[in-house]
Parts: sequence; structure tokens; C-alpha cells
Amino acid sequence: MSFEKKVTDVKQKLAQYRQEGWLLYDFRRSNPLACQFLEIPPEANLTRRFFYWIPLNGQPVKVVSLVEQHLLDHLPGKIQTYRSWQNLESILADLLENVSKIAMEYSPRNAIPSVSKVDGGTLEMIRSFGVQVASSANLLQFYTSIWSEFQLQTHRQALGVLEKGVSLAWEMIRSHLQSKQKLTEYDVQQFLLKYIHEHACECSDPPICAVNAHSANPHYSPDSKQSAEIQPEDFILIDLWCKQTLPEAVYADITQVGVAAASPTERQQKIFDIVKEARDTATAFVKERMENRIPIFGWEADQACRTVIDDANFSRYFIHRTGHNIGVEDHGPGAHLDDLETHDIRLLLPGTCFSIEPGIYLPQEFGVRLEYDVYIHPNHQVEVTGNVQNALICLGECK
Repeated sequence: MSFEKKVTDVKQKLAQYRQEGWLLYDFRRSNPLACQFLEIPPEANLTRRFFYWIPLNGQPVKVVSLVEQHLLDHLPGKIQTYRSWQNLESILADLLENVSKIAMEYSPRNAIPSVSKVDGGTLEMIRSFGVQVASSANLLQFYTSIWSEFQLQTHRQALGVLEKGVSLAWEMIRSHLQSKQKLTEYDVQQFLLKYIHEHACECSDPPICAVNAHSANPHYSPDSKQSAEIQPEDFILIDLWCKQTLPEAVYADITQVGVAAASPTERQQKIFDIVKEARDTATAFVKERMENRIPIFGWEADQACRTVIDDANFSRYFIHRTGHNIGVEDHGPGAHLDDLETHDIRLLLPGTCFSIEPGIYLPQEFGVRLEYDVYIHPNHQVEVTGNVQNALICLGECK
């Protein structure tokens, strides 16, 4: 989509949201969402404040410093330059005269921290002109989170690498246990990291292999100095994510759990079954809503999942959101499935992808997390793209 078409599309959405314009602002890349939308290249030198105003009616306006007056030359619209802070405020006051409500990268009460990119002082200034500031959270998603067909294919390729890699990791653990060779969490992590890199992929952080009580820490990560040896009867969680080393490639992100035994304990099986039911309930909820064209907010999907764990009396042990948006970054800029850490009022949109990964974490015992990725096709069909684990992996013949 050309930027001129994006501007036309934005205006249609502004009318739908009953907002009179979108004011994008940045200072030294403090607002990466604005930089992404405005297609500012990563090598651009941003040292001064700039604004880009897209009014509901009329042409856009670029407000830039005389020091960097060519910064937004690639964008359509009139240019207004400022030299002093007084000059800047005067330009903005004139731009927003007779305007009552605009969108900015702001989230009321910081409900969605990843969207709250405009600092409090700048908001104070804009509000001093008699303007109400609304969140651009839903508006942004259309331009930062919807995948191209190419990106969907890169996701599938990355997922294939993860699924094969984790399968080999389980086999490696099984083999070492049978031969009574020492194997640590760190060894498994490094095996997976090497496998990912050998298959033309990259990851933001190393994979997780967590044994027993370590698996009850959602962000545990082994290292060369601190790592448990994997022993018979251990409970094991493996979490891994990657994307292809290609421009605009997107991530895949999965988690599996298993036991270094022929069968799980009764307690392990019970917790697994609850987490699986929560995962499946959330997925069914999203499918029903999307395929019937009923709007669904991120917080609602989280509640559908969380209710299952609450009803099983394990709510205190489900300590994170149900899922996160996935994009060029593993935790992308779109709607998360969250009504715990934040109250995510963004819509789940066709063309976007997110994880569903409920977990129950029992301190000093073990933690179960089941994670797969869900893609909503442009026609509203909902697809679980892979890694559907319906039984605990047993590193021996399960009973």
C-alpha cells in the first residue's frame, strides 16, 4: 500500500472512530510505532521533535525542526518548520484550532503500556489547546500488525524449524537418559540455539529448557554457570521461538512439556489437563467470534481462557496473560490476549497472529505452559498454525 493510500485509509477509520485527526509524534525514536507507520528508515538521524498531522479533512502537515527540515520529505503533505519551542507550540495550536478530539500513541491510565509512547508533558501541551486525546491503539494495528502473504509463509517456515528442533531435543534427552549420560538444561538450550541458527533463523533470546521447579518460573533461562542436570522422573518444559533471517520475516513461538518417565504423576497429568482445556477453550472462543464476524477484544479472549483455570481453583498460579501478538518482533505491537497484566481493549484483527499460552506454575514443584500460535485469515477463518500438544511427552513408553 502506498503512503497516499494509507492516508486515505486512515481518514476512513478516523471517521469510523469519530476522531478529527491523528497526530503522530516522536523524539529520538521514543515512539517506534510512529516511526514504523511513517516508514522512517532505521538509519535516519532523529535528534529533534517532529509531528505528522493527518486531519480527517484536508492534507497532512509535517512539523519539523529547521535542523532536520528534510526528515519527512518522503511523506505527502505541507511542511511547517520551527526554530524555537515557542514557534513549535504556536504551529501546533494553529493546526489544532477548532479540533476537539484526536488520536495519539497514548493509552488511558496506561492500560496498554506498549502503546503509551507519547510522554506526559507532550500530552499536557496538546490538551492545553482544548483538544481531547484518544488512543490510536486500534488504528495502529492496521498498519503495524497485519501480515502479508509473504510474512505468513515465513511464519510457517520458522514454525517448521521449531517443531523439528524441539522433536530432536526430546530425542536427545531420551537418548542421554537411556545411556545415563549427563545432560543439562543449558546443553538442550544450546542444541536448540545451534539448530535454529543452522536453519537460517534467528531469535531475540535463547530458548528455554526448564526442569522441575525451574519450569515454575515462566522466564527462567539456564546459562553456562547455572543449569540443572536432567534426571529420570524430571518434569521438563521447553519454550522456543525464531524467525527467518529475512527482511520483514515474522516469528513463530511454541512451548512443549514432558516428563523423563514412562508416564506422568497424577498431579502432573491433572495440571496438564486443566491448562489444555484452558487453551482449547480460548481457541474455540476466538474461532466462534471471528468466524461469526462478532468483534472480539484481547481482554475477552484472556477471560475465556482464565475462567477455566479459575474454576479449577488454580487462578493464583496463572500469573501472566494468555497470549501476545506476534510479528517482526516475537512480542509484536498488536493486541495481546490480556486482562491480567493490562486491560487490552484492542480488537483481534483479521490478518494478525498471536500466541495462546496459558500456564499453571506451582512454586517449588513444576509449571505447565502449552503454547501455539493462532493466525486469523483475512476471510475471518481462524487457524492454529501448528504445535498442538494434546498429551504430555513421555520419554519412555507411556502407560
